[in-house]
Amino acid sequence: MKTISYLASFALILLLSSCGDTSKVPATVDAEGNLNWLVMEDLEAIPADKRKPVLVDVYTDWCGWCKKMDKLTFEDEKVKAYLQENFHVVKFNAEQKEPLLFKGKTYNFVAQGRRGANELAAEILNGRLGYPTMVYLDKDLNVIKASPGFKKPDQLIKELEGLKS
Repeated sequence: MKTISYLASFALILLLSSCGDTSKVPATVDAEGNLNWLVMEDLEAIPADKRKPVLVDVYTDWCGWCKKMDKLTFEDEKVKAYLQENFHVVKFNAEQKEPLLFKGKTYNFVAQGRRGANELAAEILNGRLGYPTMVYLDKDLNVIKASPGFKKPDQLIKELEGLKS
């Protein structure tokens, strides 16, 4: 009878501990093993004590190297595992036309020549609009650095590991 009582107590504790609100902490990798890309606006909804550093993949729809990086680098199992453990991941289209609210400020699209860019892209890329660019944010969502150019899986992992030191 004592064993049943202990088991029931243990089961109740497990049940209660699993009922915490984890909906505001999105998984980096989904059930199928694909990266679960967030958008910039999602970041502030993550409780501060649950935040990890952030990798922001700044891309455009027309960028061939961005598409190659999606297929080669971000599909790599080692890259996905490293990102899942250490980062939140965000896809940000630098040419997003819809305004977005980030850190209390609204960022709009600004037409320039044949294209243009969202003001947030210009800000986090320090005005150097090249794609793809990985922008790294700390847990407080401040820019650590921007790293332009295509990266192979081993290059990206080395860069990510370098951020920890």
